[in-house]
Amino acid sequence: MKNIFLFIVLSIFSMTLAQNTPTDFKISESETFKYDKKIDEVLAMKTTKAGKTAVVLAHQKRNVFDKAYLYFDIFDKGFNQVFSKQVEIDKEEIYIGDIYYDGVLKLFTVYKPNRKERTVFLYEVKINENSYKRSELFYTKINKKQNLFASKKNHVTNFAISPDKKYFALATDNVSKKINDYDIRVFNSETNQLLYKTSYQRDDKRTYEHNDLIVGNDAVVYSIGKRKLSKKAKKKLKGDSDYKFVLNKITKDMAVALDITLDDKRIQSLNISNINNELHLVGFYSNKNEYRLKGGCNFVVDRKSFSIVSKAFKPLPKQVYEDLYNSKASERKDKKKKELSNFYIDHVITTDKKETYLIAEEFYVTSNYVQTGQYGGYWNYIYHYDDILILKFNNNGDIAWGRSIFKRATAPSYNVFFKNGKLHVLLNSGKNLKVKKDGRVKVSQGFLESSALYDVEFSDDSKVIYKKIQDNKNETTYSPYYGTYELNRFIMPNDGGKQKQFMILE
Repeated sequence: MKNIFLFIVLSIFSMTLAQNTPTDFKISESETFKYDKKIDEVLAMKTTKAGKTAVVLAHQKRNVFDKAYLYFDIFDKGFNQVFSKQVEIDKEEIYIGDIYYDGVLKLFTVYKPNRKERTVFLYEVKINENSYKRSELFYTKINKKQNLFASKKNHVTNFAISPDKKYFALATDNVSKKINDYDIRVFNSETNQLLYKTSYQRDDKRTYEHNDLIVGNDAVVYSIGKRKLSKKAKKKLKGDSDYKFVLNKITKDMAVALDITLDDKRIQSLNISNINNELHLVGFYSNKNEYRLKGGCNFVVDRKSFSIVSKAFKPLPKQVYEDLYNSKASERKDKKKKELSNFYIDHVITTDKKETYLIAEEFYVTSNYVQTGQYGGYWNYIYHYDDILILKFNNNGDIAWGRSIFKRATAPSYNVFFKNGKLHVLLNSGKNLKVKKDGRVKVSQGFLESSALYDVEFSDDSKVIYKKIQDNKNETTYSPYYGTYELNRFIMPNDGGKQKQFMILE
């Protein structure tokens, strides 16, 4: 009994030491840059091989006297501002995504002057040349009350660039009550000229939901998505799913589809990784419905034959439960392979070794009615950004390991990057991480508690260390969520306001 008690004490002590381990990153901070308007969002940050960084910021219109702006700034390696451009935009012009390659940042917006017309604008920043240009990429008409681009948390799934950087592709929707129509447009990266536009998944009975896409050096596009089944087809499936997945191969002259057999599993979304001339379609699966997860799945598609060569469904490793629950609960949940819920994929990272990391965050909304007087009140909505789940897939598609971060937050706060064989999860939490009696670390910020910036570091074999980057009290608070990782440097901005400062981790 004494030995067990001693083991628990030592485990807690070692975890306490781990969370206070200082970071081994080289840390530097830029000077403070002032703007004439409040910065509401950092839309994009990209760094060249020479160390120059482009940042795109946004100010939203607040009243009839205000205007909306985009700010395009370029900084040298020492983070001295060498270029700045303030651009007024219409309040109906909305950022939809960006791509980056070889010192060129292409940022896309969609302008909707009325219910049926849409114009997609391209803002092109050539970082090495300190230049900026705005142009119209294309104009189209849509059915009223419909979006041109799928409404997704992560807009980058609507855009892709080929490995050789010669082509970029956009996926758009045009859905109405009468017909469903989806388009792929492929452009020349140098001239921004349209090479081809191909319609796919055009049908008057089914609805297609785009998930992800890639474009190859041959300008061929692969798009993965969910297709709604007819009532007749749905009856043939077990459970409550009314979707099937389909992989589309799209060229200038044709679009062909490959059905993904799910073996009565339920999958919320799939992402594409291109590994050794094979397409790996990775995601979470469930035995119950699309909004739960029992484990990770991987479908391997041979590009040449356009056929599925293997598929695997692996339940969550036990360590995932142990990171989230106490020993008794984790043992029980692992034994029953209890399904988790409300997790959404945020990041898919493929390493030089062709290993894939799938990172997801738990998100849900709760509400309560607040009574303000005898005759009324209002609904208060609370957004929960909680636990983080990480699955590592080997280059053969098998799950190598799984881990979780026991987290509680009410705003999006984290970011990830892979450096020197380790996965880093950066986030802000309470100054002192809470260590449970069983050794689990809870990442949260208590009432009136000051915050700190942490690096949660995962080794190649899943060992985790909580490293503190800085205590935020009396210091500038930085937001990893808006950060970017390029060329072994992670750069993140401070929180909102009219002043911007950047922290660089190397």
